[in-house]
Amino acid sequence: MKLKRIHHVAIICSDYERSKHFYVNVLGLEVIHEHYREERNSYKLDLKVNEYDQIELFSFENPPKRLSYPEACGLRHLAFEVENIEEAIAHLQQHEIEVEPIRIDPITGKRFTFFADPDGLPIELYEK
Repeated sequence: MKLKRIHHVAIICSDYERSKHFYVNVLGLEVIHEHYREERNSYKLDLKVNEYDQIELFSFENPPKRLSYPEACGLRHLAFEVENIEEAIAHLQQHEIEVEPIRIDPITGKRFTFFADPDGLPIELYEK
């Protein structure tokens, strides 16, 4: 088997409208398709990150909380590459999103930081 690339990352949110606003209006992801699944009383929102990558945003009634930040078993965090980390941080702060201080990756020497989505999912910005 030869894997080509990651097709999408799936995220379950607790407040669909709040998370949709965050991913579309704050992070600037483009809506590909939005579908309400009546049998599950839930939404599925497909979001375009770039030409190849997608995020699927799901809503479910009363999803269990994340156990810890970010050491829960499973997905540790979602990381996005950015050209200019200061500009990205300023944009987030304009939307009143708290961003951790910039760190330096000791292996690559690249700069990175973390912030959280509305449900506390850790999101990393990694400067190219």
